[in-house]
Amino acid sequence: MGNTLHILNGDSTKQIFSHANLEGDIIVFREMLCEGSIHENVGSDAFWKKRYAFFEKEIGITKLDYFDKTISELTKLEDLSNYSEVILWFEFDLFCQVNLMALCSYLLKNYRKDIQYFLVCTGQEKGTKYLQTLSDYSPRDYELLFENRIKLSKHDLLFAEECWRKYVENNYVELQQFNFNRSAKFRYLQKAIDQHLKRFPDKNGLNQIQNKILELIEMGYSKKTDILKGLLQWQQKETVYGFGDLQYAIYLDKLKDYYNIDQNQFKLNKKGKLIVENL
Repeated sequence: MGNTLHILNGDSTKQIFSHANLEGDIIVFREMLCEGSIHENVGSDAFWKKRYAFFEKEIGITKLDYFDKTISELTKLEDLSNYSEVILWFEFDLFCQVNLMALCSYLLKNYRKDIQYFLVCTGQEKGTKYLQTLSDYSPRDYELLFENRIKLSKHDLLFAEECWRKYVENNYVELQQFNFNRSAKFRYLQKAIDQHLKRFPDKNGLNQIQNKILELIEMGYSKKTDILKGLLQWQQKETVYGFGDLQYAIYLDKLKDYYNIDQNQFKLNKKGKLIVENL
């Protein structure tokens, strides 16, 4: 076993990472804590119970599959005695930043003074139009990202844990008032939380994503694949959600009161049209 542990944000990152000339063991953080019920105590029985229920009910992933893909990976973090450094590989968006906060909280449970903790977090890159994800880099680029990794102290991890608690409480006013920019090490936390605040209901009872879905349908995005594609394009240009088809499909399915489907074609009903007319 190597003395470096890399915790990656997903399997797409793992595919690129595997071709980089970087030594160490790998753990993949296969979660999306930005969706579904969560518990402050990451890794506790209460935490896993909530996540089991969400994945089984909303996504159709069995408890066994969730255990194999997610829990079995994270439980490896309970004993880090063989490592001298732990590197967290994440991105700027809401999806990643929520997972990052939770992971920092989880690492504190077994914090060791003889281990150095580091963060690689992609986002702003000189000469690029959009914020960069880890998928935008080549294996050779990963080596440079590693060289420029940011050292995280226990104080930094504690701040991330404090942010995680605020996120779990999910109080709109407190989220607005809390300074997520307090640590320069986590430069994208505030941006992610600002985006999260737009998931709270607007005056019409729907949030930013829900309103956008209805707007797209009214614009003529009539097939499910077209709606999801439209959301991903909108996301890249105007938001930092960092969601995939799966997350947006969940939002779409929960808006059935606002549209009708005829031969796989989506069309707004009167209730949906009224929403769009007043946006």
